[in-house]
Amino acid sequence: MATVETRKLTKEFTGHAGEGVFAVNGIDLAIKDGEFMVLLGPSGCGKTTLLRMIGGLEHPTSGDILIGDHIVNDLPPRARSIAMVFQSYALYPHLNVYNNIAFPLRAAKMPREEQKKQIEWAAGILGIEELLKRKPRQLSGGQRQRVALARAIVRHPNVFLLDEPLSNLDAQRRASARDELQQFQRRIGTTTIYVTHDQVEAMGMGDRIAVIDKGSIRQIGTPEEIYDEPADTFVATFLGSPPMNLVKRDDEILGFRPEHFFPASQAGSTDDLVPLQFTPLREEYLGAERLVYGDVDGVRAIARFPSTTHLEIEAGHKVDFAVRRQHLKRFDIETGLRRYGAG
Repeated sequence: MATVETRKLTKEFTGHAGEGVFAVNGIDLAIKDGEFMVLLGPSGCGKTTLLRMIGGLEHPTSGDILIGDHIVNDLPPRARSIAMVFQSYALYPHLNVYNNIAFPLRAAKMPREEQKKQIEWAAGILGIEELLKRKPRQLSGGQRQRVALARAIVRHPNVFLLDEPLSNLDAQRRASARDELQQFQRRIGTTTIYVTHDQVEAMGMGDRIAVIDKGSIRQIGTPEEIYDEPADTFVATFLGSPPMNLVKRDDEILGFRPEHFFPASQAGSTDDLVPLQFTPLREEYLGAERLVYGDVDGVRAIARFPSTTHLEIEAGHKVDFAVRRQHLKRFDIETGLRRYGAG
């Protein structure tokens, strides 16, 4: 296992008009030994370029990459002791599962008996022992994903680099695959960097999350820190489904999560309430919860309630809602950065 660090890491491309375009712009990131770090951001934000530079598939314009305290900028991928799994599992269709897993071991000229031990070990960890004689076309998406992981772990890498490996799975299979992948990483304890645009994956799997936008890191923290204490309006609205409500008020932006927005009549104690007038427009019933969509001061807002909560709300009519002061976040109206201090 190993730590991974990037220091002022930058990747600049040349745009159509000859101008410089920064895919990654001066990123500082320190990943602990054995940590599951998620790189989260929208498409085109630079997260995959960052991962590819760590893996040696892209060369940085400037800055350093360290794996296990050693600068690896000029080392080829095979010399970095890393293993990568991509969205496309890239299994060899003419080889069965056993030979797909064996491929990197044969390339390393490992003795055949040792290959067999390593393949059986990896197959046992991932529960694919009964699939070893099948061809990739005979496997489901989830099974192919496990084979790709097995092919990676037999090399006993110091670092795993995973680029949206679950995105080809359907929603139900993806949920179970998240759990399997997290348990697998916990068992082997390998430092893992996982790229995704899916906030549910990030929140459910990561020890920490690095939120990236336009080539820069906006915030690094645990899932709880990122969700509860967003550093700016981008992070506040990118994480959370539904996202955080943002309402302009005087010289600042007030932010509050839908689950913290409720009718003032249900408040009980009113000492720490910040009143807001809410105009409901429509409601969604989602089984375990219901969402009420409307606006505050002409800005779209959402309230979230357990489905067991009884609401008497009439669409189009203003209702006195509120947020407790402790749940209110304040952001600078010009920069979008979080304002800390007394509310």
